[in-house]
Amino acid sequence: MFDGETDPRVEKFTESVSFDHRLYAQDVRGSTAHARMLAKTGVLTDAESLQIIDGLEQIASEIAGGSFVFRTELEDVHMNIERALIDRIGDVGRKLHTGRSRNDQVSTDFRLWIRDAIDTIDSRLVDLQKAFVSRCERDEGVILPGYTHLQRAQPVLANHYWLAYCEKLERDRTRLADCRVRVNQLPLGTAALAGTTISIDRQMVADELGFEDVVANSLDSSSDRDFAIEFAFVLTLVAEHLSTWAEEWILWSTSEFDFLTLPQAYCTGSSIMPQKINPDVLELTRGKTARVVGNLQSLLVLVKGLPLAYNRDLQEDKERVFDSTETVEACLELTAAVVARAELNREVIAERLDRGYLDATTLMEYLIGLGIPQRTAHEIIGGLVAVAMKQRVPLADLSLSEFQSAHESLDEKVYEVLGVKQAIAAFRSYGSTAPTEVAKQVAMWRERLKS
Repeated sequence: MFDGETDPRVEKFTESVSFDHRLYAQDVRGSTAHARMLAKTGVLTDAESLQIIDGLEQIASEIAGGSFVFRTELEDVHMNIERALIDRIGDVGRKLHTGRSRNDQVSTDFRLWIRDAIDTIDSRLVDLQKAFVSRCERDEGVILPGYTHLQRAQPVLANHYWLAYCEKLERDRTRLADCRVRVNQLPLGTAALAGTTISIDRQMVADELGFEDVVANSLDSSSDRDFAIEFAFVLTLVAEHLSTWAEEWILWSTSEFDFLTLPQAYCTGSSIMPQKINPDVLELTRGKTARVVGNLQSLLVLVKGLPLAYNRDLQEDKERVFDSTETVEACLELTAAVVARAELNREVIAERLDRGYLDATTLMEYLIGLGIPQRTAHEIIGGLVAVAMKQRVPLADLSLSEFQSAHESLDEKVYEVLGVKQAIAAFRSYGSTAPTEVAKQVAMWRERLKS
């Protein structure tokens, strides 16, 4: 059909084997299942199918061993493997592509790769959850100041703080599991866009490759990258969660906060200031999140104007997903190590707990328990805080007469809810930082993460 040679610049511009070569194992798995199916349906003989499968296994072994030479002029990993197969077994190798197109072949390989990536990321998320839960025993009873607007708000147990991240990561895991359902649909056999006239058994291939179902519409299948974008979105949320954690711990490790000592194995020094211990791993975790967010945006823009069905633009999807996956996986691995080895500076934290009037809300709710409307109680405690601020003392240091001046119902029992320890003990609601509630949650997480 073509009457001349391809311009070498076009070959360089259009090739994808430089990055999609990592799909080789998935490509061989898909082609192996396809060959077995073609034998069952009579398109291939059993001998031809075995010959193809044996050739594919040899090629996969050579790629894994590093001796296989990928050729740029063959564009992608799929054509490289197919040409190598034909070179080895001749015309029998030319029969492998019967009943499929590169369009559905690429989508199948990519889905298999993402499915494996989802399982790996999920495992890393579990490792990080375990790192947080493992802190609960050694940080039992430690009280931290909780913040809103980066201002001290209410006291919380350290274990309540650790489990907050377990909850975020669990939502990430459920999103991954939900995404996996849509990833795990087999497109192979939908061919270029309209299906095939060849009698094939797509369900057999789906069963062999572990897909839950087959894609129902060939036209949709050829153009669909929803599964890749959804995976990139979930990775972005994971990265965002890691970034907020990193930002918080960067602050905590400063001299101004001094709540936390980071393990030096995950920090670096300064080229000019010998006293510096810089939280580079945390800063890069925060910084690399920008890459993951950018990759998602690239994918969304990539597909926004594409008509049905396949368009070559879709070649640009893989690098974005590969990069986000590798970035998030590396961040998760290092985050788990940092979480496991960092130490709370308990004495510093305890020394400053009486700052910020962390018990003010508890005192307000104490008044509510005495029958005072919430808005009225809020105003009364606001006045008492103002008095304490003028004197530069905690609420617990105010005199009984000062409390009674604020409201006649206050008596000496007010001191039973003042101070961070009493404030913590006063919590009751499910999901709160109440010691009994936190203990239940810790036990639940330990049981959940056993396997």
